[in-house]
Amino acid sequence: MTDRPSDGSRRTDGADATAGGRVPAALDGERLDRAVAIMAGCSRAQAGRWVDEGRVLVDGRVATTRSQRLVEGMDLDVDADPVPPPEPLRANATVDLVVVHEDPDVVVVDKPAGLVVHPGAGGETATLAHGLLARYPEMATVGDPERPGVVHRLDVGTSGLLMAARTVEAYESLVAQLSERRVERRYDALVWGWLDSPRGRVDAPVGRSRRQRTRMAVVADGRPAVTDYEVVAAWRQPAEVSRLSCRLLTGRTHQIRVHLASIGHPVVGDDTYGGSRASLPLDRPWLHAAELGFVHPRTGETLRFTSPLPSELTAVLEACAQPRGSA
Repeated sequence: MTDRPSDGSRRTDGADATAGGRVPAALDGERLDRAVAIMAGCSRAQAGRWVDEGRVLVDGRVATTRSQRLVEGMDLDVDADPVPPPEPLRANATVDLVVVHEDPDVVVVDKPAGLVVHPGAGGETATLAHGLLARYPEMATVGDPERPGVVHRLDVGTSGLLMAARTVEAYESLVAQLSERRVERRYDALVWGWLDSPRGRVDAPVGRSRRQRTRMAVVADGRPAVTDYEVVAAWRQPAEVSRLSCRLLTGRTHQIRVHLASIGHPVVGDDTYGGSRASLPLDRPWLHAAELGFVHPRTGETLRFTSPLPSELTAVLEACAQPRGSA
């Protein structure tokens, strides 16, 4: 192993370099390969190869399993080849943004279903991140250069409120608020069936499905995930369905969709997790990020925003009849 710079950063002089450091709270419970990718500034595939090659140490021992879960405070060392910096994201002014709030530090947008939040493996060029960069070019130096300014995400099929940062200081504050579970996020969901209790909590770890890697699932070695729900209304026709108000205590990929499907109540229209059915046709999950609240990074003021249901979701509600409990 070569010496790591005193500030914990990677060397970029062309020689092999040691990356890593103490595992921060934000990566507590994270998979080893993802943590290496974040801390070494490389792709997850490259991080996995370094694990396979025995080039990753956890608390001084060679790690052999990509899926090993890390704990805050562990010492992570990676004998890493220099990684070229990613290509900067190109602004795209054709992406239509609905801006709910903007100030010198923070932006809140109302994302429509179908819009990808940031580029992935598919090489998208018209994501919400591209549109944000066109409108707020200063975001180019904020956060991850492959998703500048983006603090959290919504699934492509989910609509609703999402916040982004315009400054490094705002980014660090908002990321910390998410990690410390101080961001209020409420979602509207329409699910199949009637729930046994008017309110409840799903506390079950979420991770990559072992059977189908493009899906998430409740798995024993997944990351902790907690979703609270409350039944708002329920109907008998054209099928038994319930409208829920869901609050996220954590923010795992597909969390609400996976949690509700795991208790036998998949989200209406969710083809991935068993919610697509002929009696209520919908080409997207009936899931909407309706409320968002956080502390403003500069002023300390608590900000709260709401978003009305889009027309395609209200149309489904209008097709529901005969409330539960009616004769």
